[in-house]
Amino acid sequence: MRLADWSYRRRRLVVVLWIATLIVGSVLAQRFGGDNDFSFSTPGSESEEAQDLLRERFQARSGDDFDVVFEAPGGVRTSDVQRDVEAFLARVSEVDHVVSVESPYDPDGASRISRGGTIAYATAHLDVTADRFPREVGRELLELAEEADRDGLQFELSGFALQAAQEQEFSSEGIGLMVAMLILLVSFGSLLAAGLPILVALFGLALGSSLIALLANVLEVPDFAPQVAAMIGIGVGIDYVLFIVTRYRATLHAGREPHDAVVTAIATSGRAVVFAGCTVIISLLGLFVMNLGFLRGVAVGAVSAVLVVMLASVTLLPAVLGFVGRNIDRLHVPFVRRRAADDRRTLSYRWSRVVQRYPWPAALVCFVVLVALAAPLFGMRFGFPDSGNDPEELTTRRAYDLLAEGFGPGFSGPLLLVAESTSGAGAVDMQVLARVGRAVEGTEGIVFVSPPRPSPDGGVALMTAVPAGSPQDEDTEKLVQRLRDDVVPAATEGTGVRVLLTGSTAGAIDANRYVADRLPLFIGSVILLSFLLLLVVFRSLLVPLKAAIMNVLSIGAAYGVVAVAVEGGWFGSLFGIQEAVPVPSFIPMMMFAILFGLSMDYEVFLLSRVREEYVRTRDNTVAVADGLAATARVITAAAAIMISVFLAFVLGDQVFLKMLGLGMATAIFVDATLVRMVLVPSTMELLGDANWWLPRPLARVLPEVHVEAEIGRLEEELGGLLEDEEAGALPR
Repeated sequence: MRLADWSYRRRRLVVVLWIATLIVGSVLAQRFGGDNDFSFSTPGSESEEAQDLLRERFQARSGDDFDVVFEAPGGVRTSDVQRDVEAFLARVSEVDHVVSVESPYDPDGASRISRGGTIAYATAHLDVTADRFPREVGRELLELAEEADRDGLQFELSGFALQAAQEQEFSSEGIGLMVAMLILLVSFGSLLAAGLPILVALFGLALGSSLIALLANVLEVPDFAPQVAAMIGIGVGIDYVLFIVTRYRATLHAGREPHDAVVTAIATSGRAVVFAGCTVIISLLGLFVMNLGFLRGVAVGAVSAVLVVMLASVTLLPAVLGFVGRNIDRLHVPFVRRRAADDRRTLSYRWSRVVQRYPWPAALVCFVVLVALAAPLFGMRFGFPDSGNDPEELTTRRAYDLLAEGFGPGFSGPLLLVAESTSGAGAVDMQVLARVGRAVEGTEGIVFVSPPRPSPDGGVALMTAVPAGSPQDEDTEKLVQRLRDDVVPAATEGTGVRVLLTGSTAGAIDANRYVADRLPLFIGSVILLSFLLLLVVFRSLLVPLKAAIMNVLSIGAAYGVVAVAVEGGWFGSLFGIQEAVPVPSFIPMMMFAILFGLSMDYEVFLLSRVREEYVRTRDNTVAVADGLAATARVITAAAAIMISVFLAFVLGDQVFLKMLGLGMATAIFVDATLVRMVLVPSTMELLGDANWWLPRPLARVLPEVHVEAEIGRLEEELGGLLEDEEAGALPR
């Protein structure tokens, strides 16, 4: 309350400080911002160990590769085609980070030309991994390929290193802000009131982006971290300000002065905002449990954005409201008429009473629907989508199709066999590697194995094995496991040679397995910490328990919808997913981290108001109905904004973005409708006063922290502030 009072009275200073902070942050980010970094390495995995070995002993092959695929209907061996291809490959070899290029026209390059003689490929070796390959260099390669195209000769590029370079700039943040403004106009009916959430969200977005750029100096921050932080920052920023401004308008309409309305709004809704933000932060920090560097960068970046908008909501917003005063309803939108949020004639109040009249049928039907939606998640297959899922207008997809046509789909995801001597003699025994090569090539599912290539000191050797299936095929995953468990150990037993499997396909398999194994620990830790926070906030055992269960149900429903969509068919085609694809394991992990926190936001907003009404009336039934009526508009508007923002991801090119957007939009929709409008009122009606039960021994141990302000105490504090003002201790 004191902070809100100070921000209101010192509003000019507060606004100046925020603007100055924004300017300083932007300048520091531009001058001292770090570079984005993304390595999806999995600690302790075989693929990571093999990559470390290559970096230490075989630096020329420690980076990733990309393929230059070309098609000439008249034949790739004709003199004019060979001349043009060799000229193009010479230009590629001069590009930054390209250390060598293996051409199909080399003496040992015949295997790089298809049997029909119309498709061939060259392999360019990089001195960096795909995650560290600069996007601008990738764009330079794309431009070179486009310039080299001519009638009778088509060039395409394939590889993870080119994925980021070919992506079109797509501002889902801009779409989200535009949709948010429209929804806020309908919700508030006033241009001025609708503009305040956007203003605070923009401050949070700008300052949060600056903080993320500075954090890149000390953390591994992937290039998509700013987009994730922006989406979360916009969502929670608009939510928080929307919640506070709604309470401010209601208090103002009740006859309060602007100062009292601001302090009341911050002391009630603002306090709920702080605790809601804490649940989001706890959920995001749970990503640290995964022990993956890039996830730590994503988590800290998103937490920074949430902290900024939280602070802006309880300092900058009261200051701005001080300038707005009673003009909050000015610039009215024509044809928009809204009843007061606590008006018992609202649809939400009447709906709550209907649900409370039939609580058992409502709860059971809702539970069955949620379980039915979640059921398909048990058939979800984890994996990593390959370039065959890219849109046809992207070069990686066209290159994939050419390689599949000429050599088979496995050429897009070769396996790397890295060998080292364990006997201490130094050089790897080439005869043993030849035996390993024959054993691997004789394995069902392998179409080709290259001869071993030793490192300069001979201590490490490298072979390439091409599977028959594509990287995302389930058979390819089984093949990798069979090679690791049976074929390679049998061929190297007792030889003093150790062979490890790596490459993009093997690395993705290891990463998915690593994340899937740690996912229960991550989910459990987030639920436990959130439960403890809500236990302290609401001083109830059943309220946080119900909140955790309901959030898991809504997220499970989202997983189920995603599982159906990735199977393709008519439902998947609605979102641009034409064929069945596996789900990267980090998708459900990131979905849970984001959605659990956001769902808890809504739970805190609703239950804090219900708790406030219960403390005032001691009537659980009335408190639930009044609390739902008072928060329905703000939660519905916030949910509509988030759903629109998340669905914007579906418009992107990458299939994993489609999964993320669809899943998050589904969870928010389910949470704002089935959970909030049916499960919450029905279960709270069934439990009655037991909702607020807390064992006495536990009550004595827990600290006294209330998310809701007691009305009597609030009046006393407002009176104290008024006395200080009259005594001249506070500025007006």
